[in-house]
This record gives sequence, C-alpha cells and structure tokens, in this order.
Amino acid sequence: MTETLFNPKTCEFAEFDAETRRLLRATIEWFEARGKAVLKQEDRDRVWYAEFLDFVKREGLFATFLTPAAESNGDPNKRWDTARIAMLSKILGFYSMQYWYVWQVSILGLGPIWQSDNAAAKRRAAALLDSGEIFAFGLSEKEHGADVYSTDMMVRPQPGGGYRATGSKHYIGNGNQAALVSVFGRRSDKPIIDSAKALEGKPTQQDYEGYLFFLADSKHENYRLRGNVVDSQMYVAAFDLDNYPVAEEDILHRGEAAFHAAMNTVNVGKFNLGFGAVGACEHAYYEAITHAEDRILFGHRVTEFPQVQALMTDSYARLMAMKLYSGRAIDYLRSAAPEDRRYLLFNAIEKMTVTRQGQRIIEDLADVIAARGFEKDMYFPMAMLGLFGLPRLEGTVHVNMALSLKFMANYMFHPADAGLAALRFLPGAGSVPKATVRAVSGALSWSSRRLTPRAGAAVPKLRAEFAGAAYAPVPTRRDAADDEFLFRQGPSSGLGRIRFSDWRPVFEKFTHVPNVAVFLEQALAFQTLLAAAAPTATQQRDVDFLFALGELFTAIPYAQLILEQAEIDGTDPALLDQIFDIFVREFAEHALTLHAKPAATKPQQHRALDLIRRPIADRDRFEQVLAKARSLAGTYEMNP
Repeated sequence: MTETLFNPKTCEFAEFDAETRRLLRATIEWFEARGKAVLKQEDRDRVWYAEFLDFVKREGLFATFLTPAAESNGDPNKRWDTARIAMLSKILGFYSMQYWYVWQVSILGLGPIWQSDNAAAKRRAAALLDSGEIFAFGLSEKEHGADVYSTDMMVRPQPGGGYRATGSKHYIGNGNQAALVSVFGRRSDKPIIDSAKALEGKPTQQDYEGYLFFLADSKHENYRLRGNVVDSQMYVAAFDLDNYPVAEEDILHRGEAAFHAAMNTVNVGKFNLGFGAVGACEHAYYEAITHAEDRILFGHRVTEFPQVQALMTDSYARLMAMKLYSGRAIDYLRSAAPEDRRYLLFNAIEKMTVTRQGQRIIEDLADVIAARGFEKDMYFPMAMLGLFGLPRLEGTVHVNMALSLKFMANYMFHPADAGLAALRFLPGAGSVPKATVRAVSGALSWSSRRLTPRAGAAVPKLRAEFAGAAYAPVPTRRDAADDEFLFRQGPSSGLGRIRFSDWRPVFEKFTHVPNVAVFLEQALAFQTLLAAAAPTATQQRDVDFLFALGELFTAIPYAQLILEQAEIDGTDPALLDQIFDIFVREFAEHALTLHAKPAATKPQQHRALDLIRRPIADRDRFEQVLAKARSLAGTYEMNP
C-alpha cells in the first residue's frame, strides 16, 4: 500500500502475525484514546511519558519486539524482526517523535548487549525488558562528539579485581531512567589512539586494547544525572560516573570489538530514523491537504492555486518515494549475511536521504498551510521539530555521506563495466564534446557487458570478481523471522570489498516511463564522469567536494530500490513518472553544484554539465497524481 498514506484507523497490518497485529493495534488505540489535545499539552508541558511506559510494560510491547529469539526463553512471539520494528517506528513517528525517541534510544542501548558474548548481561537485559524497563546508549561526549577514540570516560583497574569508572557522557537519550546504560570508555592504564592518525591509517590491535563497553545503572548512587540538555518532553541526559564500580560481569566488549559494537549498533538503530520520518510526514500531509482543500481564498480552493498544486504533488510523490525505498530497504537488511553486506549502503541512505526528503516535505507543506501550521491544535509543529532533528541524529548527514562514498566505486562500476575505466586513458576524455564521450562510453560499457562471460571464464581473478557481485534475488521479507545476523555483523571495516549487482537492468525495465529513461541517461553520464574525470587525491580529502559528488551518487541507489519496490507493488507508472520528474530536476541541480565547486577540475566541470537534463512534462500525468493527493483530504483526523 505504497500509493496511499498510512491511516491508523483503517490499517489492518495483514502482512504480520496475529500477536504483532494485536500489539500494533493496541499502540494505535492507546494514542487515539489519549487524543491529540492531551498529546499536544503534554508536549508543551514537557511531561515524561510515564503512562506510555506503563502501557509498554502492561502489553509487553518492547519486550516482544526487542528481545531476540535466542533470549526469548521460549516465547514464540519474541524476536528481533526488522519489519515490525520499522512499522512501530512509523506509528510512533506518526503520533509523536517524542514517543518515538524513547523507543529508538532503547534500541541503541540494547545493541551492544545483544552483540556481546556476556550471557549473564543478556539474561539481565531480557528480564528488565519483561519488567517494562528502558535502555540507553552511552557513547557521545560533549567535548568529543563522534570522536570516540578520544573518550574521557576512564575505567581504572582495581587491585582486588574489577574497575572504577569516572567520566561524563552527553546527549544520552533515556539517561534519566534507563535500567541499563551501555557505556563506552577506556582503561586508564592503556594508551589512547590519536584520532587524527586513525583517519590516515588503521590502528593496530594493541592500539585498541584499552577500549571497552560496560553496563551502568542510572539508579546507582555513583551515577550522577546532571539534567536534560534539551528543552523537550524527551530526556537527553548529561550524566557523570563518579568512581562507579564496574565488575567483570558488567563488561560487554573489549578492544577493537568495542568499536565494532558501537558502529554495528548504529547500523541497526539509524535504520529506524527513516521510518519515523515517513510516519511524521504522513500525519503532517493529512493536516496540510485537508486544510488546503477546505480553505477558500479569492473564490478558489487553496488546492486550485498552481503553486500549491506543485507543492502538494511534489510532496506526495516524495512521500511515496520514501515509502517505496524504505519498504525495499527492509528486505536487504533482513536478508543480510557475511557474504552480502549491501545493506550498509542502503541503510546509510535510509537514514540520510529518507530523513532529508522528509525535511523537504515539511518545508514545502509549511508553505501551503502557512500560519495554520503554527496553531496549538495542530500536529504540524511537532513534525517540524522532529523532521529537522532526524537528519542530524545517529551520525550527521555528512558522516553518512562519507560512509556511502566508500561504496561508490564498487556500486557504479560493476565488474562488467571494467571497460569504462579505459576512458581515463583516452587523451582529452574530460573535455571532448558530450556526444563523443557518450558514444565512446556507451560502446565501452556495452562491449564490457558482452565480454564479461568470456573474460570471466578465461581469467580466474576476474571470475572471482564477477562471482563476488552475483547475488540471489532478494525476496520480500515480512515473514515472522528473527534477524539474528544484525547482532553478529562482525568487523565494521572491509567496506571496499563489498560488491553490488549491476544497477542498470533495474532502470532499463522502466524506460517506458519517460522520466525514468531521462534519469538513466543522467546516471550513465555520471558513471562516465567518474571514469573520465575521477576525483584527484586532493579532492578525496576535501569533504565539501565529496559531498557534492555524493549527492549525485546516492541518488542512484535510492532510485534503484524505489524501482525494485515499484515492480513488486505494481506501482502506477504515472506516480513513478512524477517521482522521477523530481529526481531529474534534483540531479541536474547537484550536477550544477559540482560544476561550480572551486575544487572541481576543468574536465570535471565540463563533464558535470553532461548530467543536466530537463524532465519531460506531462500535464495529464501531473493531474492524475494531484487527484490522488487531493483525494486524501478529510480521510484522517486524530481523535481530539
């Protein structure tokens, strides 16, 4: 159901098992019974969500959804099921990003525990979940932020055994009441890694040996809560550990494993940000379209004004694209394995691109509803705050873009496209006319595709390379299975060895949709740019330049998964055409940004202009999509 908005009053959750359906319905009924007025008032008064947590305990909601099957003590309903976790993330985002946050941070806090070999700590966490407790992830520090190498949380070995921890943590959600806080620190008797040097080369095992994750209890007398660092209903704590006793049984990870646990926990947790964004945008869209359809200005409905029609149609198409991408990304995450780690790219895009698309939707809807969006009875102000926050949580957009760029070469140049690399050896390839480059690159690419089987058969190294990019089709994954691989992801390194299947056939299936065909032209031109005018060594250290390049790159896998899900769903071609109308425009904008970058070389400036295209306009298609958007007016209103 990706061509319409989520309606909590009519959604049946038919894809899930009976107990999952019951818990999702119970959550919706709790919010609807509470009503929007109370929800808004409590948001304004910064009321801690004690009654919601009573509901969570009574229904066993977090315990059922966040306990892996291995720790379920035989309960058949307990498992770590990404599909239903994503759905609950969307529901909570739909009603309040504040409520979403207490759930999200518990997921992060549990990550290092479920990844640990500490069986006693796992049993303890499972029992606390059954008791309705919440959790926290003690990684960030005020002075160091994401630079975890430089942590000032010091853990001192004691003569009689065990340790004492002293230090501060900042920006720690749920840090006021978490039964367990997974805290990252380092031993005082071991050296600290120079984070500047760590960026230039991988530290040794010995360099890592002093780092560790351990458990702390927010109710312990040596746990000093300093307060909430945000003016909000959610609690984002600053706390100190003052000579806090850490026993051997409290330690979750040591050495480099502690770093992997931190990164892999974020891999699991940040995925949910996109679903929170989808839920918040859906609720906000109901309010905006209903207001615009019902309001009469100068004798016309607001939805009859051309600028409003453009904003509402684009916002609807963006939102459907977010839903399509997110639905397919679930499948890749749930089908992940040591030999298929493509989810790491799609996961970063879920966090980065989906949340930013959500922010863009809120900005455009704000231009439609204007002053109405600030009134106290509207959900909209809550969505505005939430959507501006999501792109900046669980690693900023820049952090996730830097991560995504690690995959660019392998994604863009499937082994079958090795011939395109020859462009860099052609004299003047960066500055010759566009038509010439297009002809040469097209011929090289096509030849490479045809020669791949023979080359692979003749050259063992190439055969292994091609095999590394061959994957079984990824099925739709809404089955009631435990996604246990997420807690044994292994080392967070080795991203450059991850291979991707050829992305072009996915687009070629949809070239009957006019703007998909135009976007494919742009994507192929970008591939040529990378081959003919690759980033220099200096540019590869220039984050500002790479960000411009990354905007172009990440648009392609984002579009790929949208098309894969569209094929599964049988999405209306008119809607796809409107989605790709937006993509063509934005790809051209990013190409112009790259062209204008001071660091861009002359060949890069020249080839960047090859990416600029004009979308194919179609008024009938636009009217079809606009009609779908307008038909949503008045179809949902939260209980007062």
